[in-house]
Amino acid sequence: MSKTGVFIDRDGVINVNRSDYVKSWDDFVFESGIFEPLRCLAQNHLAIVVVSNQSAIGRGLVDRDTVDEIHSRMIEEITRNRGRIDGVYYCPHRPEDGCDCRKPRPGLLLRAAQELNLDLCRSYFIGDTISDVEAALAAGCMPLLVQTGLGTNQMPLLKEKGFERIRIFHNLKEVADFILGIEAR
Repeated sequence: MSKTGVFIDRDGVINVNRSDYVKSWDDFVFESGIFEPLRCLAQNHLAIVVVSNQSAIGRGLVDRDTVDEIHSRMIEEITRNRGRIDGVYYCPHRPEDGCDCRKPRPGLLLRAAQELNLDLCRSYFIGDTISDVEAALAAGCMPLLVQTGLGTNQMPLLKEKGFERIRIFHNLKEVADFILGIEAR
């Protein structure tokens, strides 16, 4: 039987978004209060999967090994705080490359669903941008927008794009409580 997944965007949801990209572990700063909701989600039957556009690789600003090290250290810190990440999937391409893995396309979610045996129709995607919402909808997941990272700035675009019914939360804690409430039913 396939599992329910919680897809989480990295920059702006797990860590503080930087306009100049996270290019080293020293650049990586966890969003405030991130560990408690990750711990609560980890105590459930849900698969927790990070999905992220990492165009800094395609732009030549950072190499894959460095991004993989950042992800390893992120997972270690989350695990140390009794959370869990079941997979990390990222797109290394620039927007103009036209790949199928860069959000808003659903390639990362589809690949994770296949490899981790996830039911996309029962899964959630927590993000802070319109491209996260679009990727979730394209994959058949429930999109949930947080106001951390770029989330607050994306609010006017929701109406413009016809996404008035997308659920919006202040932070990961609020959205985790929402998900856990649904899953408890």
